[in-house]
Amino acid sequence: MILLNNIGRLVTMEPGAVRIGALGVIENACVRLDGDRVVWLGVAKDLPEARDDYIIDCNGGVVLPGLIECHTHLVYAGSRENEFRMRAEGATYQQIAKAGGGILSTVKATRAASEDELFDLTKHHADELLGRGVTTVEIKSGYGLDLETEEKILRVAKRLGDEHEIDVVATFLGAHVVPQEYKDRRGDYVKLVTNEMLPRIAQQKLATFCDVFVEEGAFTADEARKIAEAANNYGLKMKLHVDQFGDGGGGELAAELKAVSADHLDYTSDSGIEALAQAGVVGVLLPSATFFVKSGRQPAARRMADTGMKVAVSTDFNPGTSPTTDLLLCATMAVTQMGLNADEALMAVTSSSAAALALEDGAGRVAKGKKADLVSFDVPHEDYLLYRFGTNHARHVVKAGTIHTRGGA
Repeated sequence: MILLNNIGRLVTMEPGAVRIGALGVIENACVRLDGDRVVWLGVAKDLPEARDDYIIDCNGGVVLPGLIECHTHLVYAGSRENEFRMRAEGATYQQIAKAGGGILSTVKATRAASEDELFDLTKHHADELLGRGVTTVEIKSGYGLDLETEEKILRVAKRLGDEHEIDVVATFLGAHVVPQEYKDRRGDYVKLVTNEMLPRIAQQKLATFCDVFVEEGAFTADEARKIAEAANNYGLKMKLHVDQFGDGGGGELAAELKAVSADHLDYTSDSGIEALAQAGVVGVLLPSATFFVKSGRQPAARRMADTGMKVAVSTDFNPGTSPTTDLLLCATMAVTQMGLNADEALMAVTSSSAAALALEDGAGRVAKGKKADLVSFDVPHEDYLLYRFGTNHARHVVKAGTIHTRGGA
């Protein structure tokens, strides 16, 4: 058994009568693990006697559930720093795409890369995430836009989940944009997604979710409906990229299609927010993408939270609009730029992100009998993680009962 001892503040994400605040904090706490399960948690003075094979001294710091990344594009080849220069000189995301950059430039590089090359690149990204305290990551395809490469990307994601410590949830995003070879035959591409890609992906069990980018220059609401119907027929749950660059009625569409999450939401209207809240759709905010593309518009996060909507936060890690693995920095930005409070921001990268992936088994929480995914941070208070931004404070990452230590501890 493993004992996490000398915890100053254990943030369980489960409020209770003997716990502090919305985050369910237990002070002066211990957590005992047996294999990949939590078998005891509580105040240190109440710890039952037992033989512990390994003791982690948390040095009075903070322990959180393993962080959950609920929206990434982790598998890709190439980089797009040239586009950063173009944006610095005033080009917009749409102008860069029309000039041959954007998603299609990454598609070209990803199609050319071997499966092993993609795996090595992706493993490096996953190592970064795990080192920052992320124990579960969602990975989207969408940089293939043909059957062969979409399958290749999802096989890499599956291999990562099999071989790496981090848990992987895979999403099929064949409807990212229309590829160049179908630019004058977009209807044929939608048929390719629905009639060929989706059945193959489902048959091989390469994805849990299907996603569609609904935006000018990407896919329409009607096209998303066709893809969602096919996805449902093959047993894949829906997610949607919506309202990133304009209010296209994405909130209402995600509610109509009973999506598990609606992501971006920078321009979602009040009526769209109400529809999402009533339908129980999780809103996923991507602060670093909003920041990096200089959109000048922030999603109405405060209104979302006030409606009772679960609000998650993710990095949107990708080579074009958010090349960062710093999830807690995104949580800080959700507070300073989008209006969440500190408790909501920490829930947004744990329990609410678990909801955005329809995860069960205690993901995003610390609870008896549930998965032993925890992170020990060298900080005096959980708010310090948001306040002292840009620094990796993670010292011990425990993934399913396996300990990963940073910084010579």
